Amino acid sequence: MSPRLLRVTALVPWLSRAAGGLFDAVRNLTLEMERQHRYLPSVIGFDDSKWEVDRPLWGNIQTQALPVRGPRAFGFAPGMAKALRQKDPDLLHVHGLWMYSSAAAIRWARKGRPYIVSPHGMLDPWALKNSRWKKGVCAALYENRHLRGAACLHALNETEARAIRAYGLRNPLCVIPNGVELPGERDVGYPKSNRYLLYLGRLHPKKGLPALIAAWSQIQRSAIEAEWHLNIAGWDQNGHRSELETLTKKLHVDATISFLGPQFGEAKARLFQEASAFILPSLSEGMPMTVLEAWSWQLPVVITPNCNLPEGAGAGAGIVTEPDVESIAVALRELISMSDAQLQSMGRKGRRLVEERFQWPCIVRQVTQVYDWVLGFGSQPACIVG
Repeated sequence: MSPRLLRVTALVPWLSRAAGGLFDAVRNLTLEMERQHRYLPSVIGFDDSKWEVDRPLWGNIQTQALPVRGPRAFGFAPGMAKALRQKDPDLLHVHGLWMYSSAAAIRWARKGRPYIVSPHGMLDPWALKNSRWKKGVCAALYENRHLRGAACLHALNETEARAIRAYGLRNPLCVIPNGVELPGERDVGYPKSNRYLLYLGRLHPKKGLPALIAAWSQIQRSAIEAEWHLNIAGWDQNGHRSELETLTKKLHVDATISFLGPQFGEAKARLFQEASAFILPSLSEGMPMTVLEAWSWQLPVVITPNCNLPEGAGAGAGIVTEPDVESIAVALRELISMSDAQLQSMGRKGRRLVEERFQWPCIVRQVTQVYDWVLGFGSQPACIVG
């Protein structure tokens, strides 16, 4: 072990809620790392309109938000390379791909310094097809070099590990899941009326919401009889909310579906508290934080195989459905036909699964074992796969 506390810097696209689930994942990873006092963490990312609001959520972590020039999707922050030189960490941990942060990491590593890359699902087949031309240009200019130069790549699950290998990368690879903070025990008694099925996340085509709305139209009569209502919460991306609201009117389901907008902090906790079940009909995910959060709130979930959480079905904590309209409708019929006791039992199993496998202290211990190994202070950890 090194005689001093080593410095690790996390390089992230955005330091606020603008990063979606990546914000919570990196923030909680870093905060727990500070608590364990094995590494001295810091974070560098891009500035945005929500940064000042969310800055306190980083606690005492050293954070640096850099202004961006040009298209937000690329995130050109000319001060990032200089900030890395000044920070001079022993190890760099890059979260996410296809942005200027990858190019900055290459510049930082020119003297042979090691870095780790966590793609967070951005090498999955669906993700690669989305904005393919942009990613092709980025890959040729810098991203492929960035990925190939990593001392270790980090996959959230076995599915992502296979996608990373399918991309042609042969670097050392570790598999470590995301984690979640456990809320206090909730009252799991369900009211006899106003049961809420909750979706919470970005309003983006990859989340499968058009198929969910179409499936809801098929089961709406049964949902009304069973007193279920669908709440869709999250921030709009590229006008997708307008498309979804138009679809609800076209399919005559707008009376049983509510769009609640972005929800954070206490408002988000209240949504989980009031919900009876959670759904994520996604076409592509790394490891969705919102499903882990739903389980932590003792909610039964409806998810697709693309959520990469097969543990849920194995533990009896959720219903797995393909992301097409007919399959989702079948899953919804199964859900709304369940008794209170069945819903509560499924929710408790989800909570137990999180307690056993997805708590941050255990996850950070695995991450720091990888850091030790990369820096030459430890043996190869068990999470490294071939």
